[in-house]
Amino acid sequence: MKPEHDLCNNLKQVRLRLGMSQQDLAAIAGVSRQTIGGVEAGQYAPSTTVALRLSRALGCQVEDLFWLEQDAVELDALPTQNFPTDQATRLSLARVGGQWIAHPLKGNAAFRTEMVPADGEGRYDSTTQMLRVHLLDDLEKLHRTVVIAGCTPALSLWARAAERWHPDLRVHWTLDNSMCALDRLCCGEVHLAGMHLYDAATRDHNVPFVKTALQTQAVLQSVAAVVINLGSWEEGLLIQPGNPLQLKTIEDLTRPDVKIVNREAGAGSRQVLERSLQVAGIPSQAVRGFDTLAAGHLEVARAIATGQASAGVSTASVAAAFGLEFIPLHRSRYDLVTLQPYLEEAPVQQLLSTLGHRRVLSQLQRLGGYDTSQTGDILSTVMSS
Repeated sequence: MKPEHDLCNNLKQVRLRLGMSQQDLAAIAGVSRQTIGGVEAGQYAPSTTVALRLSRALGCQVEDLFWLEQDAVELDALPTQNFPTDQATRLSLARVGGQWIAHPLKGNAAFRTEMVPADGEGRYDSTTQMLRVHLLDDLEKLHRTVVIAGCTPALSLWARAAERWHPDLRVHWTLDNSMCALDRLCCGEVHLAGMHLYDAATRDHNVPFVKTALQTQAVLQSVAAVVINLGSWEEGLLIQPGNPLQLKTIEDLTRPDVKIVNREAGAGSRQVLERSLQVAGIPSQAVRGFDTLAAGHLEVARAIATGQASAGVSTASVAAAFGLEFIPLHRSRYDLVTLQPYLEEAPVQQLLSTLGHRRVLSQLQRLGGYDTSQTGDILSTVMSS
């Protein structure tokens, strides 16, 4: 099969979304691994037979995998608040509230365990304050994208499971703390925000913060937010394996031989730490490392596992994944928040419907420390007034 330089494909992107290796796809399609590699690299065009086998193996149409270069299209999209304005940038696109939103694939957002495939490349236009995006993927697929903001790795697990059961669904996860995730929802950048914040005055999780956010956003005055439970978990101190410093209580964090790692303002884990210190009557300046920040639960765990810190606040499931000791401090409720109009969108409905699937519940339960008795339940519908 000779090379055809005007024939494009996204075979690798589709294969990676389904968690398949080149060998996995080759076995299912009945071709060689070298064929898969050659097609993905654009070294040659597949025959009609091979193209049909590949599309059948991936559960899609041939047109979803292959197209001609001249068929590529461009569109305008709104950049997120953190989008670079000085360079062409790889990005992920999603339709949110009737508007194309561009999420930059930079830094941690560009990687999980492997590099995240881009939907397009865009450059910021300061005149229009928009991005002109050159698409690298099929436009129809982008309509089936749901964007979630949140910090728990369980969101990624849920997203990948949902994509396996619904091959036409795409889930883009952005790593944000609870307050940042809620802000991005209110700004129209994401469909779902993951939160685990506790309000001591009302003794309720998340809902009071959602009410405040809606009241401060003029454009959301008549829009309701829906709070849906993902699960409940134990949050507490992660300790090095074997607990070499013999840490037992929050008061031990004041010892001179202890150094912690903290989360940034707006993170639920930081809130747990600050509240625990306040209850114990301990000023933050008495804790060495209080101002040392880690971006996310996994970074906290890595800092402790590698000896950079003695302790930090995260969840029991993260402690189990890294083989760390755990001292419980608070039982948190992790909720998903969306705007009511988004519940009418088919991709959002498709994703949320998987919350009641026994396989999702089993996956969450086996993370350790998760209570799934309310998973998928609508806990509250919040109005701005």
